[in-house]
Formats: sequence, structure tokens, C-alpha cells
Amino acid sequence: MGDPRKSKKNYNRPRSIWTSDQISSELYVVGSYGLRNKRELWKAQTEIARIRNQARALLSLSIDVRHEKETQLLNYISRLGLVSSGSSLDDVLNLKIEDILERRLQTIIMKKSNLKSPYQARQLVVHGHVSLGNRKINLPGYLVRKEEESQILVHFTPAIETSESIKNN
Repeated sequence: MGDPRKSKKNYNRPRSIWTSDQISSELYVVGSYGLRNKRELWKAQTEIARIRNQARALLSLSIDVRHEKETQLLNYISRLGLVSSGSSLDDVLNLKIEDILERRLQTIIMKKSNLKSPYQARQLVVHGHVSLGNRKINLPGYLVRKEEESQILVHFTPAIETSESIKNN
């Protein structure tokens, strides 16, 4: 069973990690979304695979059993903002890794604040300059729900202004 204080591994790494095509594609995604390491990428891939496997399992069920579970899955995914509200299981099966990486707090902050790089957005989040409503969130991998997106606040003044105010005093 394992120790209850130690959480289980929540990602699956690829079977072969040393192929040159896979290394280059992973490095491109890691760099463009500002991920710390490939483990963050693998967590997102595992989450997409879990959602797609649920959708595949629902397609094999009979229609009367499938309807309730299908609406639950579609409501969950539309709350996350991965698909639109009027979507079907085919849209769930077409999800890509970029769809879930776009919903990370780090990526949303980068696009909302017009920052230079995703790593700058990551630093803002980790240093506690971002809040969601009245909660301070310092997890760059936090998946932002659709209704939470309007509550994101960045509490940050650029370094240029603060250095000028120091010179004036």
C-alpha cells in the first residue's frame, strides 16, 4: 500500500527518452512554455492521456449508461477551459498537450501581462506576485479554470520605476 504521507508518482515517462526526434520536440515544448524540466511536461501528457482514455472508455459503453458519464466528463473539461461547452467526445479525443499547457497559470500570466518570456512569468508566480481573487498562488503549474481567469491579479511594479524612485530619494 505504501506510506500515506508519500504521494504516488503522478506522471508516466516515455518508454524511450533518448530518440533525437522526441528530445527535440520535448525541448521545444519545454522552452516555449517555460517548464522547469521534462517531468512537468510528462505530467501534462499523463493528464491528457488520462482524459482521452476516459473518453475512449465511454465510447465503448452502451448509450444509456454513457450519457450521464459523458456529461460529467464534458462538464469537467469545459470548466477547465480545455473544450467549449457544446463539445462532444470527438473534441476530447482531439486534445493535444498544448491545450493543457495553455491553461497553466504561468502561461496565462505571460499572455495577460505581455511579459518577455515564460520564465519571467514563472518567476512572478513563484515569488508570490500573483493572486487569484483573494488567494495568493505561487504554483506555476496551477490549472486555471475558466471562471477563475477573470480573477487573476498581478501585483508587480516594473524594476525601472522602483529604481527611479530610489534615485529621487
